[in-house]
Amino acid sequence: MYAMHRDPSIRNEALDERVGDGRHRDVPLSLLAPARDKEVAKDAIQAGADAIYIGAPAFGARQAAGNSLEDLAEVVNYAHTYGVQVLVTLNTLLHDDEYAQAVALAHALYKIGVDALIIQDLHLLDFDLPPIRLHASTQCDNRTPEQVKRLRDLGFKRVVLARELGIDEIRAIHAAVPNIELEAFIHGALCVSYSGRCYISEVLANRSANRGACAQFCRMAYDVLDANYNEVLDEKGEPIHQRYVLSLQDLDRSAYLNELIDAGVTTFKIEGRLKDAEYVTNITAYYREKLDAIIPPFHHSIIRSFTPDPEKTFHRGATDYFLHGRTRPMANWSTPKSTGEYIGEVLEAHGNTLRVRLQEGIVLHNGDGLTIGCEGFSVNGIDGNIVKINKALEGRYNVIPLYRNNDVEFTKNLHSERRIPVDILFRETEDGFELSYQIVNGKCLNGKWIYAHEPAKNETKAIETIRTQLSKLGDTPYIARDVRVESKPYFIPISILNEWRRQTIL
Repeated sequence: MYAMHRDPSIRNEALDERVGDGRHRDVPLSLLAPARDKEVAKDAIQAGADAIYIGAPAFGARQAAGNSLEDLAEVVNYAHTYGVQVLVTLNTLLHDDEYAQAVALAHALYKIGVDALIIQDLHLLDFDLPPIRLHASTQCDNRTPEQVKRLRDLGFKRVVLARELGIDEIRAIHAAVPNIELEAFIHGALCVSYSGRCYISEVLANRSANRGACAQFCRMAYDVLDANYNEVLDEKGEPIHQRYVLSLQDLDRSAYLNELIDAGVTTFKIEGRLKDAEYVTNITAYYREKLDAIIPPFHHSIIRSFTPDPEKTFHRGATDYFLHGRTRPMANWSTPKSTGEYIGEVLEAHGNTLRVRLQEGIVLHNGDGLTIGCEGFSVNGIDGNIVKINKALEGRYNVIPLYRNNDVEFTKNLHSERRIPVDILFRETEDGFELSYQIVNGKCLNGKWIYAHEPAKNETKAIETIRTQLSKLGDTPYIARDVRVESKPYFIPISILNEWRRQTIL
């Protein structure tokens, strides 16, 4: 059992001591990606995330996205190799008999090296938490300077802002409370209600969104009736019958990153702890490129085999939501599912055969997923502008927009490799040689050996051999940025150089 205390400064002093190197004080821009499990976490890191957020075994706001402590320890070790932070969600509201377990879990997460906890239940602060950074979940309803100041005074180092805030509201919060980090969602699914203030699932299905069990009623179809139970008509004069009137399009603020930075945001969050690896890889890579165009990277080198495109993975359409006032369209009444990218039109349908007119540059592949409204089907064959599909669409003869929500060739090529730049120094010592790999995040790996100084017959080749062999880092997370040889041209066998490299870098 962990003892309770009511003075958060005690925990904060211990935390300040732990991060006394200033690592969290001069805050750089950070891209925060979601991770459903350890494999998705690794994909997010390879795609360019500066931090990932992931669920613990319990008490995360996504019941279907929990991970064991053993898996989380593996994620932490992997992430920290690349200088990536791991944030763990502990953001449900707790019952009285759950606090002891939650506090014990917080201590276990601290012990394995987790960088921060994201929490909603403020009563956790009354317990003996470890000296770990705390981030206030968006479910804390972080939309006013007063609320953010209160959370800062309670010891939170970062707040996750409400999605509904406009750019001026964000700027006002930063101006009023400048000494707390601001994290904002930039991409992904939107709730139709304020985060942490939606109770429709609890009322209608006894499943609390604040307990990680949202039934997603906002993604269901409804008839819209007036007070007299008459059907309400839409703008075209048609009854609103079985439409997805609460289903918002997905957030996309990729065009406004500079504005968010100017307003005080330092962490840019991608929604999607239930999303698959393809989505996380694509969207993380997309925003990595956007942020690197604003501030060139110095801490990573990424090679990828695809061009990131948010319409190529799960995509309901895009909205910047309330960033610049109420902008339309915010909702997609046709479907709550992924529509994907617009690729052209269906001109005619007969059985399972479509005659289509595709946009210039669009190439279909067998297995591609296509959609018309909320109806989906896949490609079974292509002959010019005739497409065979796996289901009949009789009666569709008007020109209808056609979308692709699964491009099999794009998905097949989704691959990123991340490397950490290192500066290599090889120098002679009095009785041998010394080798160091200076990693950009500040860590330095060193090795030193006693070895005879045997003059080389071919001096130019000897130096080049040293440089070449010490730069062969393909089986490590590193890539050589600069190689300096401060040594006379001695003869050293390639096998010896390779062994010194392995001993130093691994």
